[in-house]
Amino acid sequence: MSVPSGASLRVLGIDPGLTRCGVGIVDVEPSRRATLVHVSVIQTPAEMPLEQRLLAIGTGIAELLDEFAPQAVALERVFAQHNLRTVMGTAQASGVVLYAAAARGLTVGLHTPSEVKAAVTGYGAAGKKQVASMVQTILRLDAPPTPADASDALALALCHAWRPGTAADAGSAQGKLTPAQEAWRAAEKAARS
Repeated sequence: MSVPSGASLRVLGIDPGLTRCGVGIVDVEPSRRATLVHVSVIQTPAEMPLEQRLLAIGTGIAELLDEFAPQAVALERVFAQHNLRTVMGTAQASGVVLYAAAARGLTVGLHTPSEVKAAVTGYGAAGKKQVASMVQTILRLDAPPTPADASDALALALCHAWRPGTAADAGSAQGKLTPAQEAWRAAEKAARS
């Protein structure tokens, strides 16, 4: 992901799911100011054959990648749950996203839910309403993005753009960490261990 110094970074965030796959695209300036580019949810009906559902998700993601040309993709890291069916659907949708990004030479950042929450709210255990409210504030929207899948996708994109070492991380590169950045770095460090 090479972004010229001083240029904004465009990130596609994806909250993967087989029934609802949230997608959000943001442009983030080196000052960390973020602007909404696109947000939507790709939906597939439960009665549709699995391969057709994955095709629909893949087609939707490919169209967004081609239309909006992001420089990076952020994807929620699949984690173990008690509901095996949900985990499998999420993993399958994630695989489609990884393939589509790799086919275009894009890197994919995998982020845990606690990393994303800490990056956006400053608290790794924040609730969905808190995340949606902060996404609304950060992107200067009139209302929180709905449904939660859309809001989560935008939060993923913001988390990825603000991570250390990106063009949109200029403030923290100079040693000025916000409380949200400090909490996020702690959550990121905990996720690696």
